[in-house]
Amino acid sequence: MSEEDIRAARLEKVNQLKQLGSNPYAYRWESTHHTAELQAKFADLPSGEEVDLDVAVAGRIMARRVFGKLAFFTLQDETGTIQLYLEKSRIQECMGEADADAFAHLKQLTDAGDILGVKGTIKRTEKGELSVYVKEYSILTKSLLPLPDKWHGLTDVAKRYRQRYVDLIVNPEVRQTFRRRAQITAGIRRYLTERDFLEIETPVLQSEAGGADARPFVTYHNTLEMQLYLRIATELHLKRLIVGGFEKVFELGRIFRNEGVSTRHNPEFTSIEVYQAYVDYNDMMALTEGIITTVAQEVLGTLQITYQGTAIDLSAPWRRVTMHDLVKEYTGLDFNSFSTLEEAKAASKNAGLHGIEDIPTMGKLLNAAFEQKIEENLIQPTFVTDYPVEISPLAKPHRSQPGLVERFELFIVGRETANSFSELTDPVDQRERLEAQAALKAAGDLEAQGVDEDFITALEYGMPPTGGLGIGIDRLVMLLTDCASIRDAIAFPLLKPEGSVIKQFSYNPQTQTLTIEFDSGSVYEYFKVPPSVKEDLDNAPSKGQYFNKSIKGKFKHEQLS
Repeated sequence: MSEEDIRAARLEKVNQLKQLGSNPYAYRWESTHHTAELQAKFADLPSGEEVDLDVAVAGRIMARRVFGKLAFFTLQDETGTIQLYLEKSRIQECMGEADADAFAHLKQLTDAGDILGVKGTIKRTEKGELSVYVKEYSILTKSLLPLPDKWHGLTDVAKRYRQRYVDLIVNPEVRQTFRRRAQITAGIRRYLTERDFLEIETPVLQSEAGGADARPFVTYHNTLEMQLYLRIATELHLKRLIVGGFEKVFELGRIFRNEGVSTRHNPEFTSIEVYQAYVDYNDMMALTEGIITTVAQEVLGTLQITYQGTAIDLSAPWRRVTMHDLVKEYTGLDFNSFSTLEEAKAASKNAGLHGIEDIPTMGKLLNAAFEQKIEENLIQPTFVTDYPVEISPLAKPHRSQPGLVERFELFIVGRETANSFSELTDPVDQRERLEAQAALKAAGDLEAQGVDEDFITALEYGMPPTGGLGIGIDRLVMLLTDCASIRDAIAFPLLKPEGSVIKQFSYNPQTQTLTIEFDSGSVYEYFKVPPSVKEDLDNAPSKGQYFNKSIKGKFKHEQLS
């Protein structure tokens, strides 16, 4: 049966339930237990025995086996699954007054995917399956669409992200990922609040996008008649709080950057930024180790983890090494020995660096060498310290290394996981750096920062010595849940609209069938499509837009692959 036919059949069952006086979309149900509680409580119950304890559970029917006078359902709730043992004589005895054909209606009007509430006792079958021996049942929600037979077998991986609700229904490991994500964020907040840090929310809509080198999303406030930006960082407002007298502040929240999508990047992501007065980036290294090791131990019960087949040891202390020393270690390039930028570029080309012809400074060349040759090799937790000033406009100058700043990034499995500075507190120096950024922005650099005059004013009132830290929550979740892609760590990642890019299509005028293959690899067949629609699709300047407007949702269809 096609999906449309299944939906029509289930809608008919909805009507039948209503005719029987049963609401197929109930208001509430009171459970006494979750399935995992019952599985744990009666784990030692011998086969063939029954417990005279009334229980009530609810969940989704995941599987049905129906016989003449007996049926077995698999019921799934948030915590796990349990078998329902449904016997005609028992159900009729308990429900007969209200519904003389209760067992027949159970067989005929339920489907896999329905939400069911049951009451009964506990027994273990002769085959050893712990079961709720059902006395009464209630259809709480009638589903209209079928669950996939084999969700893991779908070639259209994007559909798992697009229909995350189905992914969560059928894949317990996906539910576990998001449980752990919640535990991770709760653990981070707990770690900081126990150390007297205060979480304060800062604006998402900002008049100047600052605190990071990133292209912002732009919006417009109609009443105020002003252009606004979605925040690309929380840094500058949290620093204002430090100026105002708070000594330990943080915010865990959403950040928005108008950038590409990859296995490591999502334009909307979660970050935590932490600022503490009277400390520097060395203290922030200790704080970073403390946060991550504590949360990993709490959530996973170990610091020895495996990520995509690679063993990772999160035990502190982690390696601390300068960017300069790492570049020398991996490439042999000693940037302290070069007299000119040209000399450094020539040596870098010999070392295999590419695309460096237009790099304007020694510091940016050093960073290019690090990104091209070292970053992906930093598998075990590594603090890379002392970055070039050119790429760190908000960090304090290094106290003993001219041209560098007191900054570190934490790398694990070849990915940046955290970023930290001894924060720049000199308002004159800060203005000069932001004005240099603004010049780059005016010249067309879409990721350069502008000058936030109010932030400069705040610094002129005086900010104490401060250490700052940012941790990418999504990447940390990826690490601690063994997710290969950031999309697996975000419940609802950003995706192109379904059918936004049509790869190819064909039309059969005899059957009026339109077959469309999308760039995702999925193929759909649309029925009873007039020739005029096919002609309009041929001539449409944007076939994806035409599809979304004039075909999607307008014709019966079937997914072929």
